[in-house]
Amino acid sequence: MNAGVVSRPVESRVVSEFLQSAAERASGFVIEGEAGIGKTTLWLAAQDVARARGFKVLSARAGETESVLAYASLADLLADVDPAILAQLPHVQRGAVDRVMLRAGGDDPTTDQRVVAATFAAVVDRLAADSPVLIAIDDVQWLDRSSQDVVAFAARRFKGRVALLLTERSDADAASAVTWLNLSRPDGIERVRLGPLSLGGLHTLISARLGRSFSRPAMVRITEISGGNPFYALELARAMDVGSAGAEPVLPGTLAELMRLRIGRLDTDARQLLLAASADANPTVELIAGVTGTTLERAGELLEEAVDKGIVVLDDDLVRFSHPLLARSVYTDATAAQRRAMHRSLASAAWQPELRARHMALSAARAEPEVLHALDKAAVSARARGAPAAAAELIDLAIGLGGDTPTRRIRAATNHLQAGNPESARAILEPSVDQLPLGPLRATAFNLLAAMQIHDNSFMRAADLLKRALSDDDANDALHVQSLLLLSFAQLNAGEFGESLRNAEEAVASSDELGVLPLRSRVLALWVSVRFMCGLGLDEASLSRALELEDPDDGAPINFRASANNALLLAYSGSLDKALSQMQAVAQRCIERGAENDMMFVAVFSVLIYLWRGEFHDAQVVADETVERAEQLGGDHMHVISMTVRAAVASHRGREREAREAGQDALDVAQRCGSPRLADWSTFSLGFLEVSLGNYAEALDRLQPLVARFDPDSFTHCCSSATRSAGEAFPAINPKNSLKSQFRQPSSQSVSPKYPGRRLFLIAQSYPKIHPHSAHCVHCSNRFLPKAILTDFSFPAIVK
Repeated sequence: MNAGVVSRPVESRVVSEFLQSAAERASGFVIEGEAGIGKTTLWLAAQDVARARGFKVLSARAGETESVLAYASLADLLADVDPAILAQLPHVQRGAVDRVMLRAGGDDPTTDQRVVAATFAAVVDRLAADSPVLIAIDDVQWLDRSSQDVVAFAARRFKGRVALLLTERSDADAASAVTWLNLSRPDGIERVRLGPLSLGGLHTLISARLGRSFSRPAMVRITEISGGNPFYALELARAMDVGSAGAEPVLPGTLAELMRLRIGRLDTDARQLLLAASADANPTVELIAGVTGTTLERAGELLEEAVDKGIVVLDDDLVRFSHPLLARSVYTDATAAQRRAMHRSLASAAWQPELRARHMALSAARAEPEVLHALDKAAVSARARGAPAAAAELIDLAIGLGGDTPTRRIRAATNHLQAGNPESARAILEPSVDQLPLGPLRATAFNLLAAMQIHDNSFMRAADLLKRALSDDDANDALHVQSLLLLSFAQLNAGEFGESLRNAEEAVASSDELGVLPLRSRVLALWVSVRFMCGLGLDEASLSRALELEDPDDGAPINFRASANNALLLAYSGSLDKALSQMQAVAQRCIERGAENDMMFVAVFSVLIYLWRGEFHDAQVVADETVERAEQLGGDHMHVISMTVRAAVASHRGREREAREAGQDALDVAQRCGSPRLADWSTFSLGFLEVSLGNYAEALDRLQPLVARFDPDSFTHCCSSATRSAGEAFPAINPKNSLKSQFRQPSSQSVSPKYPGRRLFLIAQSYPKIHPHSAHCVHCSNRFLPKAILTDFSFPAIVK
């Protein structure tokens, strides 16, 4: 066994116990410590133990170099996966693997980060079905952002025999930087911080590594200077002057000095090769020979000396430094001019757009047109590979070099937003949006800012921004339709039904001539839903057309997808079997694409369908999964939705205490985060609970805020034209009559399911007139209630 591991029996035992636990359930282990303390040694030994115990090991070593590709570490993790496993993945996930592994051509479909994350999780789950899996990542502090996001996504979802073993460089008094890693179990991650080795431990290590011993006085000096750091101690021992007997060893005072001393003894040409190796993420002998103008034979000879001195190791054709500190020393000790020249040479040899652009940027001191063009091209490539964070970083780099333009700001904000970083997107756009010239660019910026407001459930603010976008779009038809689409959605959620319908109708008319089929599908899907919610019936022909035009690979939000709206409208129309089947198909697509936020939408309406079908157990299963998913996603909005779903199921199952606690929790958090309408359904569930318990006065008090906020003028505006044309098509509900006589009639006789909005308006008008002691009619005859009434109050807020 490695001497470094022998010197750490306690830590080795802890790692062994971790692997034993991981053979049964998902577990995580982080090895922390300063540079050179022995993290990698313990990490490598743990992998050997895991393999001996039957684990499938997926391993990656992150590098400090700035010229790293998006998904570089993820590609390393997937490199040893059996192709037969990858071939079993759904088509969209196989495409994601090809993009990550750089096997896809330019004409192949693009992917997105959510699909990549879902793919990695699916691969690990398939491997874990046959044997426990160890995901081992060294130097996680340098993990590229795209790989980090994917690992974080998958880790929260692992439930089987999966272990994550990470090393992280950190100072002794610093908190862990791996705050992004969480498992489904709150206590699933253990941490150990490696401390200094004792004098005896260092003696054992040095004797084993160097094959020679030192006197006790010498070892005491090595221990004192190194502070017990194994790497530092080894370098001191290598540098020690063991000249004539009795001479006191001459020891460099700092580790940086030691590095320079060790590397400085190499041939000048050898140091040039090492500079090339330190500047690239995956240096091969062929690459560094080519960029330095050295023959392969000569490069082999020069590298042989570095290998003999323990500076680098050759892994087939790959050149690796024996420790990251050595690579760092080579790179930082070179002059700025030498580094720029080396990156220029590496850029000329790079074939991958992202890598070439990064080397070009590192070779430039100012904004050169060819460098900015390369960064723009690389950002497009990174986005096509499903790495919006890398794309944003590349554009930010171009802006930092002096290429600050409105177009680049908008592209950077778009990618930051897609990468789940709205704060950075907002910081880029808000200070400059009013300085942008009138036209499509400013309209696009307003669209992006509105999307951020919608994400925060600030629908009125979003609507204001979108109205400004419409005045700025300069007759750009596609942008105009997109603005109308978002505006209609925002107004629907804000309760402005008439305006929402008007803008949806305009979007339909404007999109008809564009010929952009996916956009046409989204517009039709929203328009059909808005019409239905306004009480104008179900336009089956338009919905069928939206389904026909829908692109299954379209990354549009679920609210605008025809298939999701179809499932929802089927449920509202009473076709519960078809609705359930359609919603399950939507859910499967979301799972394959890693669309976890969209799964919250699916969960809400799946629960409704199960409740309407009387399948309370299935509704409970979905509610429990939703609570777990909300914990994984984090955030107040997700928590509100999960508690809302839990309250609805509990109220239907007669679990009074659970319903009250979950419903009130949803209301409190929604109020605190500034999105009170998000919990409207919780209010309805609590009102339903009071009715079920016979607490009719309490039910009226609970529901009164919803009725008070209801705007009859909005629905009157929606329905007036349809009333004139449809004549007797609307149900003859008289709000002055007793609700008892109306609710005792089956819904097919009293209320047309095609007009939920008008029905809701008329029933809502009657609520305050119900005497508490006569309200039992609602409870006694609730089997006759139209199904859509359960959500008419809350659909706009929950659909977000």
